[in-house]
Amino acid sequence: MIPAKIESISITTIREKGVESIFDWFNQHKQSFYTLGWCYLSNQQQMEELFYRSIVKVHKELPRFKSETSFETWATSIFIHICRELSDDRSLLARVESEPRQDIFKAFDHLKEDEKEAIVLTYVKGLSREEVAHLLQVKVEKVKELLFSGIQSLRNEMEYGSTFNGCKEYYQDYIDYLERSMNRPKKIDLEKHIYHCQDCQEDLATFQDVMLTMVNLTDKMEDLHMPSGFIENIKDRLAEKEKQRQQKKKKRIRIGLVFVGVFAFLILIDFFTGAFSSLYYSWTEEDQELSAYLQQDLGERLNLEAESDGVKIRIKSAIADDVQTLIFYEIEDINDDKQFMVNYDDGVFVENEHEIMSAVNYPLYYPPDLETDLNKQEKNVYHGKISLLPLTKDNGTIKLKITKLLKLIQDSSDQNGIRVNENLGYETGEWNFEIPVSKQASSEYALNEETVVEGIPVRFDKLIIAPTATVLQYGINVEEHKKRIDALNFDHLEVNNKKLKANMYGSSFLDLQQDVNWYTFQTHFGPLFVEKPKEVKVQFESVYVTFEDQKVIELDGSSGYPQTFEYAGSTISIDTVEVGQPTKVVISNHDIKNRAYQSLHFNIVGEDEDESRSMEMESEALLVDKNGIQYDMNQPVSHEEIEQPRYFETVYRLTLHGDKVIPKSLEIFGYNTMKYLDDVVKITLD
Repeated sequence: MIPAKIESISITTIREKGVESIFDWFNQHKQSFYTLGWCYLSNQQQMEELFYRSIVKVHKELPRFKSETSFETWATSIFIHICRELSDDRSLLARVESEPRQDIFKAFDHLKEDEKEAIVLTYVKGLSREEVAHLLQVKVEKVKELLFSGIQSLRNEMEYGSTFNGCKEYYQDYIDYLERSMNRPKKIDLEKHIYHCQDCQEDLATFQDVMLTMVNLTDKMEDLHMPSGFIENIKDRLAEKEKQRQQKKKKRIRIGLVFVGVFAFLILIDFFTGAFSSLYYSWTEEDQELSAYLQQDLGERLNLEAESDGVKIRIKSAIADDVQTLIFYEIEDINDDKQFMVNYDDGVFVENEHEIMSAVNYPLYYPPDLETDLNKQEKNVYHGKISLLPLTKDNGTIKLKITKLLKLIQDSSDQNGIRVNENLGYETGEWNFEIPVSKQASSEYALNEETVVEGIPVRFDKLIIAPTATVLQYGINVEEHKKRIDALNFDHLEVNNKKLKANMYGSSFLDLQQDVNWYTFQTHFGPLFVEKPKEVKVQFESVYVTFEDQKVIELDGSSGYPQTFEYAGSTISIDTVEVGQPTKVVISNHDIKNRAYQSLHFNIVGEDEDESRSMEMESEALLVDKNGIQYDMNQPVSHEEIEQPRYFETVYRLTLHGDKVIPKSLEIFGYNTMKYLDDVVKITLD
């Protein structure tokens, strides 16, 4: 009953031909992916964006592909992730109307997210339960449960009835029986029972009808009317992207090596004795962070320069380890008083990345810092750093190409006196470098400690001490379904009595697949130049939690508005419901004192549930820091300077497009909130 697996693909061929071969692969399998996309999305504009983003993302992430899973499964996981993003993208939904959809896709909209994904991955994409379990990060038995509950929900939506009337002890066997994966003795026992039980016969028949509808969905692609030119439009967009990347001609590279004359003799002595390196770098390097690395003999001074259209970039040094490759640079605007920064993944290319770099870790993000003394000295010079992938080899030469720089401005403050870095656009050109670099050694220490945060187990697995960063690896238990931790934030680590501040942008999810009941994460902290650690203190900062708490509020227009209801310990008001074309609904709760939730997850259900419609939402929110100080959302605010900010959504303005949609009920699925923490966990290392 399940479609045959898509044929294997030559990863070598894809890596050689690049994005073109990935496009060809998606084009070859567009039918199943097009059907899969319609399970989430509702118009052709979203579908085109889905295919375009998926091809670009697969090409970008290809170095991270591992042969433990099939290419199809891996590409499908990226496709599903972008489906989720686009289905949640309110800005895109606001620009386009939903198109008429088949009844089966309307039925999908009423499924829980995990049920829908289990069904479409199994029956639309034809993946095995093991592959689906891998993608959804659940056990195989859980996939079976999701398939059963999802098909039961689809029965109701497809008007087969909402409940089973047969014998409960046989429910769990329906899927195995219909998929012909049941062992013979059990199969004979079930068939004997069904022969004598009319209710089980009817249940199994309708269950089979729903499953067949899923399996045959891809074969009915002609009903989805893939528009002419759909694939061609995507190909044109990819070609235009590549054209923009290649449009600049190469400029002459000027590489200068500047020696400080008075210190040349000291450097020569240092080459033989190593006695003067710390003193030399403390005298000559103005960047204190880079100076600390150089004093520890973790890198060398470089003066690699390239100029394009009056803007000069100088690579000052490169520090590499198992976490990242850190590039320190200086940018000078020769003709004007402007400051520029390098923005990773936007006009930055390592041309030999596949040859010398590892895709295990993600590069870290370092925001612009215009407040340092170094960046205040000259209006036309900016000193910064950028993170690249770590090296796979002990030594190598990074072929770095930069084609775009981000413009910055320093003179901008809001009414609260908070300085703001503003993006003024881009400066294009071409700067090419060959950067020699050696990988420094890192140390790993196994941790064996567990704690509880908001009732959910958290364990500490590993401490990695690398020259450029200290990394804490930890796991969050995901067995609790009514409540989950979306993000866990740390204030600092204390190692051997030295405090290391957490990197605000340095947390990442690791797809390790070691235990389906745990998700693994890493958080980066500052570098640690010490001997072997003896004790680690982990200081928590905050946790972001999502709660599943379902409630249905019937909307009765005859009673007039506003109407209020209680939810999560708060009184929420339905201010107005204006039925028309479009229908408008306003929901509010301005009282944020001691409020359990920051934002709600909900949907408006119309009287005609089969009616094709789209909903766009605007919200108002209050920005509040840890001390309760509120900030004007209409004024520019530097979030980096606000102490643990929280957003409280206070007003939701909903617009329901369609043929005079009459709201029947407000369905709330749950809410999320951030809670401050002050817990400290002490971990002793052997």
